[in-house]
Amino acid sequence: MEIRTDQNKIFPLFLLILLITLGKYYIYIGFALKPYMVFLFFLFVFNVTVFYFVKFHFYEFIMILFYLTFSFTGAFSLYPIESIRIILGIILLIICYFIIRFFLVKYSIYAIEKAIGYSGLVFNTLSLLLYGIALKFKLTTIGGVMMDRDYPRLIGVVTDPNYYIFYNSIFFTYFLCNSKSSLNKIGLILCLITNLLTFSRGGIMAMAFVFIIFLLMSKPIKQFKLILSSISLLSLFAFILTFVFHINFMNMIFSRIQDFSTDGGSGRFELWSRAWTYFGSQPFFGIGAFNFKEYNSHDFSDTHFVHNTFLEILSESGVIGFSIYVLFLFFVCYQLLENNLAFEKPFLFLTFILFLVQMTSLTFFINEVFLLYLAIVANYIPRQKSLKERSLTI
Repeated sequence: MEIRTDQNKIFPLFLLILLITLGKYYIYIGFALKPYMVFLFFLFVFNVTVFYFVKFHFYEFIMILFYLTFSFTGAFSLYPIESIRIILGIILLIICYFIIRFFLVKYSIYAIEKAIGYSGLVFNTLSLLLYGIALKFKLTTIGGVMMDRDYPRLIGVVTDPNYYIFYNSIFFTYFLCNSKSSLNKIGLILCLITNLLTFSRGGIMAMAFVFIIFLLMSKPIKQFKLILSSISLLSLFAFILTFVFHINFMNMIFSRIQDFSTDGGSGRFELWSRAWTYFGSQPFFGIGAFNFKEYNSHDFSDTHFVHNTFLEILSESGVIGFSIYVLFLFFVCYQLLENNLAFEKPFLFLTFILFLVQMTSLTFFINEVFLLYLAIVANYIPRQKSLKERSLTI
C-alpha cells in the first residue's frame, strides 16, 4: 500500500516541477540562471549535511558516459568556445540532476504524481491566461503569443511554441492515463487546448500518435468515450476561438498542414541534409560538441540548429557518441518494460514515446524537463521492483 503524503509536504516538489517548466524566465549571467536552479541551490544548502548520491541505475551510467563522450568531441572541434559553452551547461544540468534525484527519494509515488498533476494544472492555466491576455489586449510582443506569419502560436511560459508540447508532455500523458478524477479531466482539457494552440505540426502529430497508442492500450468502452469527448471538446474549443477571439482555428490547422508541402518543414529538410553531410565529413567523432550551428552559420549564413536530436548528435559526436546515446535510450525503454512500468504506470511509457517522436523534429539531447523525467523514472524503478518481489512471495 502506497503511503499518502500530506498535501503541505507535496508543495516543495510541486514548486520544483513547476519552476522547471518556466523556461521563459531566467537571468543571463554568462548562462541562463533559471528559477529552479536557485531553488535547487537553497535545497542543497539546507540539506548539505545529509546529502548523498543516490544509487544509480544502469541507464544513468550510460547517460553520464554519453555526456562525457559528447563533451570529449569538443577537443577536436573547429569552434572550441561553443563546445566549452555546452560542456559547462551539461555540468550544471547534471549537478541539478544529482540534487533532484536526492530530493525525489523523500517522496512517495502518490506524492510525485500529485505534484505532477498540480504543476500541470498551473503550467497550462498560466500559459492559457497569458495567451488570452496577449490576444485580447494585443500584447503579442510580451505576452504568451508568438506571431508566426499569420498564426498566433501559444508559447505561454516557454520560449518557443515548438518547445511547449515537449515541456507539456508528462502533464498530457499523466492526465490522459489518470482521467477518472474531475481535476485530471480539467488538466487533460487544458493540455489539449494549449498544445493545439501552439500550431506545432510536429508536436501535434506526436501527441496524436501517443493518443492512438493509448487508445490501443485501453478498453473499447474507454476508447469510445475518449473519442466522443475529444470530438465534443474540439468542437466547443473551435467555437469559442471563432466567436470570442475571432480565430478560425480549423482553417489555421489545415493551412499549417498545407504549408508543410511548401516550406520543407520550416526548412528542417535542408537542415537534416546538412547535418548528414557534416557527419559524412567526420563520421567517428563528429564535428564537435555544439558546433553544427556555427558550421551552418559559416557555410550557409543560417543560425538554426538541426531540429532533430538524433541527427544533431550524429553530426556533432559521430557514430561513437550516437551509438552510446541510442544505447542509453534503449536501456531507459528496457527499464520501463522490464519493471512493468509501461503497464502499471503507462503515463511514464507514453511520455518516453512522446519525447522520442518530438526529438525527430527538435534538438533536445540536454534539457531539464527530460532530466526531470529520467529522475522520476529512476525513483519508480526500485519501488516497482519491491512490489513485484512482494507479490512473488505472497
